[in-house]
Amino acid sequence: MSQASRESIERALEQYQDPNVGTDLVTSGAVREIDVGDDGGVRVRLVLGYPARSRHAELESGVRERLAALDGVREVQIEVATEVASHAVQSNLQPLPGVKNIIAIASGKGGVGKSTTAVNLALALSAEGARTGLLDADIYGPSQPRMVGYSGRPRSTDRKTLEPVERHGLQVMSVGFLVDEETPMIWRGPMVTQALNQLLNDTNWHDLDYLVVDLPPGTGDIQLTLAQRIPVSGAVIVTTPQDIALLDARKGLRMFEKVEVAVLGIVENMSTHICSNCGHEEHIFGAGGGARIAEQYHTVLLGELPLDIRIREQTDSGIPTVVAEPDSPLTAAYLEIARRTAGRLAAPGGRERAAFPEILIEDD
Repeated sequence: MSQASRESIERALEQYQDPNVGTDLVTSGAVREIDVGDDGGVRVRLVLGYPARSRHAELESGVRERLAALDGVREVQIEVATEVASHAVQSNLQPLPGVKNIIAIASGKGGVGKSTTAVNLALALSAEGARTGLLDADIYGPSQPRMVGYSGRPRSTDRKTLEPVERHGLQVMSVGFLVDEETPMIWRGPMVTQALNQLLNDTNWHDLDYLVVDLPPGTGDIQLTLAQRIPVSGAVIVTTPQDIALLDARKGLRMFEKVEVAVLGIVENMSTHICSNCGHEEHIFGAGGGARIAEQYHTVLLGELPLDIRIREQTDSGIPTVVAEPDSPLTAAYLEIARRTAGRLAAPGGRERAAFPEILIEDD
């Protein structure tokens, strides 16, 4: 039996497509080491640029099966790991210390399930192995305190900065932690912008791979200003299949184009309604709208989520779906969206940014 060559191993790995990145393992840079022994043993080390802990075993098995079929290969060892890199932000902004990537979750209008998607996406990234934070930037209507089940106040060790609240493995910050739940935020635009800047920059985020930012709904002056001031690596647009929601989603896409933020994809929420009695699914808001807008704007449909009463009940109770039902089909959908979102950010062609500069704060 002839000995397998490194070239034959690479060719085999080039045939294995990573659906979350949209290219093969070699082109994506995931193949870090290939060792071919004289005895026909092959060892391959793969390092993914995005979290996918729930799919490591499947990837190992698929690659092992492909390589074991090659002539000259007697034994295959596959190692899979994840290293999340920092990616570029808008050209006029500096990255945030302690945060590798900020992913903005936006919607053109309210009522499409943006905040519910944001919290479950953050939890899904964490479940897949990433250090993840969640910033509630919806100053007028902060809902994340209720969704993560926390009603206390964040700590401050130096009376200048805040420690993020730890909930369900996430680092969380919201203006809702600082005011009573029923207190209205009667602020003008500049006050909202200043409040968000303080929440973002005066929170001691601890070594995050991703900070998921739940933006306010809409595309007005406030949203545009916030998008221009937050150093964002990529954005996700949440919509429903309804024509009115899709019209507003297009405005959100164009807003991010104007501020040089890459749109990673579209999440179609309330794609189908699932009857809680019989389980029947029905497209009550229309069908295929998310896919059409993704194709029109040259992005991707990251996933479709149903209108399911459990999602609402679980977020209202402070234990979102990804935590409440980790093995359910609903959670599987959120995990797939998380992998595809992070994979799109890590795809070839994305610019990695330089290491964080050291920022010194001194009293004059």
